[in-house]
Amino acid sequence: MTATVAVETTPEIPLWNDPSQSVSDRVDALIGAMTLEEKTAQLYGVWVGASDQGGEVAPHQHDMEEAVDLDTLLPAGLGQLTRPFGTVPVDPALGALSLQRTQARIASANRFGIPALAHEECLAGFAAWGATAYPVPLSWGATFDPGVVRRMAAAIGRDMRSVGVHQGLAPVLDVVRDARWGRVEETIGEDPYLVGTIGTAYVQGLESAGIVATLKHFVGYSASRAGRNLAPAPMGARERADILLPPFEMAVREGGARSVMHAYNDIDGVPVAADETLLTGLLRDTWGFDGTVVADYFGIAFLKTLHGVAADWADAARAALTAGVDVELPTVKTFGAPLAEAVADGRVPEALIDRALRRVLTQKAELGLLDPDWSPVPPALDGTEGDDPDALRGKVDLDRPENRELARELAEKAVVLLTNDGTLPLARPRRIALIGPGAAEPTAVLGCYSFPLHVGVQHPDVPVGIDLPTLADTLAGEFPGADFTIARGTGVDDGDLTGIDAAVEAARDADVVIAVLGDRAGLFGRGTSGEGCDAESLALPGAQQQLLDALLDSGRPVVTVLLAGRPYALGRAATESAAVVQSFFPGVEGTHAIAGVLAGRVEPSGRLPVSVPRGTGAQPSTYLGARLAQASDVSNIDPTPAFGFGHGLTYTSFDWTDLTVDASQAPTDGEFTLGLTVRNTGGRPGTEVVQLYLHDPVASVVQPVQRLVGYTRVLLEPGQSRRVHVTVPADVASFTGRDGRRIVEPGVLHLRLAASSTDARLTATVTLTGPEREVDHTRRLHARFVPTA
Repeated sequence: MTATVAVETTPEIPLWNDPSQSVSDRVDALIGAMTLEEKTAQLYGVWVGASDQGGEVAPHQHDMEEAVDLDTLLPAGLGQLTRPFGTVPVDPALGALSLQRTQARIASANRFGIPALAHEECLAGFAAWGATAYPVPLSWGATFDPGVVRRMAAAIGRDMRSVGVHQGLAPVLDVVRDARWGRVEETIGEDPYLVGTIGTAYVQGLESAGIVATLKHFVGYSASRAGRNLAPAPMGARERADILLPPFEMAVREGGARSVMHAYNDIDGVPVAADETLLTGLLRDTWGFDGTVVADYFGIAFLKTLHGVAADWADAARAALTAGVDVELPTVKTFGAPLAEAVADGRVPEALIDRALRRVLTQKAELGLLDPDWSPVPPALDGTEGDDPDALRGKVDLDRPENRELARELAEKAVVLLTNDGTLPLARPRRIALIGPGAAEPTAVLGCYSFPLHVGVQHPDVPVGIDLPTLADTLAGEFPGADFTIARGTGVDDGDLTGIDAAVEAARDADVVIAVLGDRAGLFGRGTSGEGCDAESLALPGAQQQLLDALLDSGRPVVTVLLAGRPYALGRAATESAAVVQSFFPGVEGTHAIAGVLAGRVEPSGRLPVSVPRGTGAQPSTYLGARLAQASDVSNIDPTPAFGFGHGLTYTSFDWTDLTVDASQAPTDGEFTLGLTVRNTGGRPGTEVVQLYLHDPVASVVQPVQRLVGYTRVLLEPGQSRRVHVTVPADVASFTGRDGRRIVEPGVLHLRLAASSTDARLTATVTLTGPEREVDHTRRLHARFVPTA
C-alpha cells in the first residue's frame, strides 16, 4: 500500500501545482500525498444538473442510481461532473455560472484544490439547451468530406470549452453491421475506412478546441445479434480485427483522441468492460494509447447485474479496474466504498488504483486543472461584471450565425439524391402537395442525441431553444409563387390510415407531390430511431408505405423525401418515384438544405454511407459481404441492395477516362499509382465522389468481395476536367490471416475506381510480388488522392 505523504506547508507551491515541473513528476508527487479515499474519489463522476438560476449543480437522480450526498463526497475530491448542461434545460450563461460555482466548491472542499473534469455529450452538436443541433453522424458519412466534419467538430468544441466543459463523449466509431439497430443514426456508416477517416477528422476538430474526445463504443457494440441494443455481439476475431477495430486504431493513431469508452457488450462471453486483452493489451500495449478509459454509463455495475461475471460491486470494480477502465461513469457505484473495501481485504492491489489515477491526474494536469492560477471562471464569463443571474441570462450564444452556416454546409453536402427522372430540380410548379408526417414537423430533422429530443421532451413547458424551420417553411421560401397544400396522411408509426384518402385528393390537385417520410428520433422505444429504438424490419414505420403507395397511384409525379435515422426499403417507390431524396437527420439547417436541392439552388453531392435495402427483411447485410453473402441460386433471399454503399446522383453527368497505372507489379512493401481524368459533361456544376475499392480475388482467408480504401470529392464546372492521381500502398491490402497476424499477401488485386460499390467505372489489375509480409498498427492506412488541374 502506498504511504500517505504530508501536504506541503511551506510558502512555496507544492510540486504538483508547479507548472515548471514535468507532468509526470507533478502527478507522482500528488499520488504520493493522497489517501486511498482521495485516490478513488478521482476515479468516478457524479451526475448533476446545472441550476437555471446560476446556483450550484444538483445531483441528478436516476432509477439506476442511488442518492448522492455531495457534502459527504467532496472533501475527498471528485473526478468528474457528468453532463451539467445536458441533464435539464438551462440558459447557457446560467449553466456556466452554475458550473463555475460548483467547481469553486469542489476545489475548495478537497485539500489539494483539484477541480472536477466536466463532460458532455456532443454527438450531433453540444447537447445543451440553445446550442446548434448539427446533422447526425450518418450525415457526416454521407458527405464523404472529412474537412467539413473537422471544422464542425472544432466549432462544437469551442462552444463546449467556452462554458467550462473539458470532455466530449463522441465520436461513435461503431461500424454498422445490421441496419435494424436503433443507433445506426449515431454511426458514420457501414464501411470501416469511411468511419475511420470521418471519425478521425471529428476527433481532430474536437481536440483542436481543447476538448478531450472520447471514442465509443470500444468495441463490438454495433455487431449485436438481430440488431438489438445492448445485446450479445458474437463476432469472430477476424471481423473484430478487420472491420470493427480499424476506425478506433486510426482515431488513436492519427486523431490524438485522449479518451476511450468501453462498450456494453460481451464478445464470445467476455464483457468488454472486463477484457484486459482489449483495454490494456491491444489499446495500450500495442497501439500506445495513453489517455483514459471511461465506463459507458453504468457499464461497470452491469458486470454484476447484466453479465453475471461479478459477485458483488467490489468484484465488478476489480474486474473493470484490472481490465483497464480508469473512470466510472456516470456516477459513483463501484469505484467508491466497494473498491476501497476490496483494497482493504486484499482483492485489489492499490497499485491498480494508482495506475488509473495516474492517467486521470495526467489529463487534469494537461488541462491546467492543477495549475496554481487555475480559475473556475469559464471563458464565456471571463470579463463579465459580477455574477448576477438576471444580468447574465441570454449573454452566451451557442447557436451563432457562423454555427448555422457550418451546419447548413454540412447538411447540404449530406443530401443524397437516390433517383431522378428529370423532375428535379423542380421547375417552379404552381401547385405543390406537401404530404407526410415530416412535412410540417420541426423536430423531424433531429437525432436522438440532440438536446430537444434527448432532454427537452421531458420538459414540454420549456421552449425548444433553437429555431427549427419545417420543410413546409423552407419550401415556401424557395417557391414563393406556389400554392401549397399540406396533408399529414399518417403518423410516423401510429398506423393511422384515416388521412390517406384526403392526402391522395390533395395529390391529384397538385402539379407535383413531395412526400416527406421517415423516422421520429427518440430513446428506449419512444421513437422509431435512436438508442433502444431497434426495428423488427426495414419497412417504413407505421403506415407510411401504404401512404406512399397511394400517392404513387395518384397519377401525379411523387418526389419522395426521407428524413430518417437508418435506410429503409421503399418498395415500389424505389423505381416509381419521380425522384428519391435521402437525408439522415440533417439538423437545424436540414430543411434549408433539402429545399435547396429540390429547387436546384444546391447541387446534390451526398453519397450513401449505408446501403439502401431492396427488401424489408434481408438483414443483416452490408456491401462488405463475402461471396457467400451475395445473391445466389440456392437461397430465395436476395440481399442485393436497391442502392449500394457510395451511391448518389447529381444534376450533371461525368465521364471517367484515361486510366493509367505506373506499374502493374510492386513488392508487398511497395505501392501503385493510378491516374484518371474526370470530366463534367453536363450543363451544371457538380461534385463527383471518386471512390477506390479493393478486390482480392484469391486470398488465404475469405475476404469481402470489395472494400473501400480511398475516396475524394472532385468539384467541376460544366465542361471542366481534372486529372486525379491516387497512390495505393500495398499495406491497404492487408488483412488478418489464419494465425491472427495482419499480413500482406502476394498475388493479383483489382483496384476499382468507382462511383459507388455497385458502379465501378475503371479497373486496374495489379500484382503484388515477393514474400508474404506481416504489418502492424504502424502500417500505411490510406490510399492518397491528389487532384491536379
